[in-house]
Amino acid sequence: MEFLEKLFSLKGKTAVVTGGAQGIGKVVSSYLAGAGADIVIFDLQLEAAENVAEEITKERNVRACAFYCDVTNPDMVDKTIAEAAQKMGGLDILFNNAGICQHKSALEVTSEEWLKVINVNLNGVFYMARAFGKYLIENGRKGSIINTASMSGTIVNIPQEQASYNSSKAAVKHLTKSLAVEWSKKGVRVNSISPGYIKTEMTGTVRQDWQNFWTGLIPFGRMGLPEELAGAVIYLASDASTYTSGCDMIIDGCFTSI
Repeated sequence: MEFLEKLFSLKGKTAVVTGGAQGIGKVVSSYLAGAGADIVIFDLQLEAAENVAEEITKERNVRACAFYCDVTNPDMVDKTIAEAAQKMGGLDILFNNAGICQHKSALEVTSEEWLKVINVNLNGVFYMARAFGKYLIENGRKGSIINTASMSGTIVNIPQEQASYNSSKAAVKHLTKSLAVEWSKKGVRVNSISPGYIKTEMTGTVRQDWQNFWTGLIPFGRMGLPEELAGAVIYLASDASTYTSGCDMIIDGCFTSI
């Protein structure tokens, strides 16, 4: 057990989590802290993010703090990364998780709605990864970036129509591979996870007949839980994955296998 604990340990490391005020980001933040990492949460919901940071500090006995950050604003991203690094004494891990979804067909989605999804899900992921990678490389630090893609970047969801979301997540997968190759000799690993249908605040607001339809298609017979993504993120963040980069890990209860 001591060997395994050391292999997967994140002690002495600091992880930045975007979109950590709720959902997947909130749950995975707590698990990263459980593995020993100090936590920095970036979110637009500052009060909620601060509450999560306070809970993590009390429950996990690590340092945790929160910053307001709009991931679609590259200047703010650069500034907030610098502030977080100064406050925490260094950064090592990025769980690049902020994202939104628009359930509208290609014929119905407005140009503004399309751009909003692409701006958060793709541009925001790129701005965060670029700023974090630049910070690591300029400071001679090795680190790990884990982007949240989606099984929707591999398959086309039904019955809902969401070309904007699907396209953005497919782009995140290829962005991940591109950055992984670019930074392979600089000590920065870049991977992604592709969750299937996960039971969160976001999916909980979707119409019930769609949720029933999804569950009927999932070989596991149920939606996943945010907790079931945490192990993959810890693996990709830890020294257990030092030869893993450019990988997209699909975690979907076998959905994309059928």
